[in-house]
Order: sequence, then C-alpha cells, then structure tokens
Amino acid sequence: MADKHYRSIVKAVSWRATGSVDTLIISYLITGKLKWALTISGVELFTKIGLYYAHERIWEKLSFGRIKEPTKPSFDI
Repeated sequence: MADKHYRSIVKAVSWRATGSVDTLIISYLITGKLKWALTISGVELFTKIGLYYAHERIWEKLSFGRIKEPTKPSFDI
C-alpha cells in the first residue's frame, strides 16, 4: 500500500515540530541566547521539512525491505 503525498507532508511537519523543539533547547543551551535559538530552530524547521518530504517520497518508490503481497486468485467463469 502506497502513502498519499499529503500523508508524507503531515509526517514531515509533525516530525520537524518535534525536532525543532529539540534544536531550540540545544541551541539555547549552547548559545545562552533565546533569539539565536529561535532563529536557528526556525530556519531548520523549513529546510528539514523539505528534506524529509523528499527523503520520504524517494523511499516510497524503493522496494528495498518490502514483502510483496500475494495476488488474489481470480474466479472468472
């Protein structure tokens, strides 16, 4: 079963929201400046959504690690 494009976009946004909070905290701990931390996490939020979406769509096209579902028999008379 293949995923729709909007599923990949929603997954990318939800994952990046989580990742951006992590980046915000780490950036603040390293710089000690909230403005810098917000800037860093804000920029990477958008760049990484695009990268994740592209990554997700490429993996959707690969058969690596997938098991083919058996075809259902046809009962034509």
